[in-house]
Amino acid sequence: MTCLEGGAIRLVESSFPKRLGELFRRLSAVIAQHGPTVMAIEQVFVHKNIQSALKLGHARGVAIAAASLSDLPIFEYAPRLVKKTVVGYGAAEKSQIQQIVKKVLSLNQLPQADCADALAIALCHAYHMPLLNKIK
Repeated sequence: MTCLEGGAIRLVESSFPKRLGELFRRLSAVIAQHGPTVMAIEQVFVHKNIQSALKLGHARGVAIAAASLSDLPIFEYAPRLVKKTVVGYGAAEKSQIQQIVKKVLSLNQLPQADCADALAIALCHAYHMPLLNKIK
């Protein structure tokens, strides 16, 4: 497996609706540029702050809409399943995820935490695809 590109989209718009619009445009551009064949995304979970979970849910919906408009099949994974699949422990720390992602993908440096999370979701999907194909 190879990492073609990794990073995080940092939004500059001031209002929340405008940030969501910017997120949609930028994700759509990434999809158009790289032409993925599938989207893997983390399911929403509520940790401590319900407001943060709601905002994350909106952003997740925007990401799903961008993928859906490009006719990408969308697969969702629980955070604990991603950690268990990639690290071997469902309550793994972010630093553990970063280390494993760096090693598995032969990256030159430790990926930023958000990027490592996204790459871990992609790895989780890659590891589960053979099982999903058998179920069909």
